[in-house]
Amino acid sequence: MGKWNVHRSEPALHALMFLLSSSMQGRPALPSSPSSPYYGHFNGSREEQYPMLPSDETLNKYSPIPNRPRRRYLYLGCIGLAITSTLGYFALSVSRTTPAEIVQEPGVEKAIPKVDLLDPSLYLNGPPTRSFRENLRPDAKYITSWISAGWTNDVMTYINLIYLAKITDRIPIIPMFTPSHIGGDKPTIDFGEVFDVKRLSQGTGIPVLEWNQVKNRSSDALDELGCWNTWESVQDHEAYPRRSVVPNYLKLVIPHFEHDRHAYFWALASLAFPEGRQENLKPPLASPTHHVLLPPDEQLLCYDYLYYVCAHQPFEFEFDYSPAWRYVGQYLRWTPRLEAIADSYVRRTLGTPEGSPTPPVSTSSSSDDSQPDTQKYIGIHVRHGDFKNWCGQVPIADCFASIPILARRIDEIKTELRESRGMTVDHVIMTSDERDESWWQQVAEQGWYKVDHSGTAERYNAWYPVLIDAVIQSGGVGFLGTDRSTMSILARRRVQSWRNEDLDYFA
Repeated sequence: MGKWNVHRSEPALHALMFLLSSSMQGRPALPSSPSSPYYGHFNGSREEQYPMLPSDETLNKYSPIPNRPRRRYLYLGCIGLAITSTLGYFALSVSRTTPAEIVQEPGVEKAIPKVDLLDPSLYLNGPPTRSFRENLRPDAKYITSWISAGWTNDVMTYINLIYLAKITDRIPIIPMFTPSHIGGDKPTIDFGEVFDVKRLSQGTGIPVLEWNQVKNRSSDALDELGCWNTWESVQDHEAYPRRSVVPNYLKLVIPHFEHDRHAYFWALASLAFPEGRQENLKPPLASPTHHVLLPPDEQLLCYDYLYYVCAHQPFEFEFDYSPAWRYVGQYLRWTPRLEAIADSYVRRTLGTPEGSPTPPVSTSSSSDDSQPDTQKYIGIHVRHGDFKNWCGQVPIADCFASIPILARRIDEIKTELRESRGMTVDHVIMTSDERDESWWQQVAEQGWYKVDHSGTAERYNAWYPVLIDAVIQSGGVGFLGTDRSTMSILARRRVQSWRNEDLDYFA
């Protein structure tokens, strides 16, 4: 071990070393071991401290401090000064630096921009493309289907599709509505022109796409898509998949594919997952145009027809437990534009002056109690037309509910509204496909109102008479419908969900 060369600066050095030693050991302690280099400063003689030095050799050219107690006080003072200085430095640093200054850099925004996970653009590669596959993201899975019935049945089909998307964790791609009930020469109409898609997404909690966002309308590319054949498996009258004109509009070729024999939601949902898909794979049918044989697509899950699908029993939309209605249908609200158009028709029908309140047709409010009682109305939907086929051998006059029977039902609804909600309702608006003028004369004699659709198709297009009627039916505080009519069923469910949950009337 070398010699210690100690100068007058040694107390400061000792104070610093002692501070470091104390901080490591937890509490300061005076050195008591002879092996400690500081032992001699506190205890023993010079010879004991440095036995290897000659007894006549001094450690310093200066005379040693004769008063050891004063030297000890000097050591302690230096230690205290060092501790005080260190603590003061850290305290000053902390006081000058706030937590915000630590984490917040100049020019950095405090609020993190929120991402709308329901934004449809997040689930596409960009604008509509020539081929639909070019626009599908590789990290997303989708689902679609086609329609092939009247407009209200097609609405139900799309509700089923969106519900199936919800339980399979897929993104639904909704086609347009086809003019099956107004004539094949009429144009199609987009799903988003009728229903508020953004509000639907918010209600269901899933993004919803339309085909016009995926594939360019003017594209001449003929895409091929493998689909599951549900139609042939659930009925015995047609030995082929459900026919639809939608693939023609979308330029899609569908090689048809068999699947299991039960059109229940979860039976179909199982086909969206690897095990269920593998268990049900069978040789596909060839596509009608290119005669291509394709298995059902895995990224874009496709079913030929989803109208005849249920959770528990057939035609369950009219039951209060219907999951398709509870989790999807009730959130399918009209677009603000369509509501405004229907409001103008109600105003004109009831002779409501411009600028004064109109009966409630907007579905944006959960309660209509703020409207004056004289401005509320009850809606009626009477379907005749092709429903005569249900009559069989019964004369039509005896088969359909007569005007007096309808009037009795309306009185019952008025009584219920008055007793249960303290509401007096005088206005009744009739919507019907009946063309017999004498029948409409009886309607007028009841004091009920008829919606005038003369010029509606010319002003908008052929779709709007039925769309406006549907909005008006859903806008009343009460509703009277036709048994077995899907238009009446959905109108009743809308009034129940949006305005009067106790409503339950069919003629």
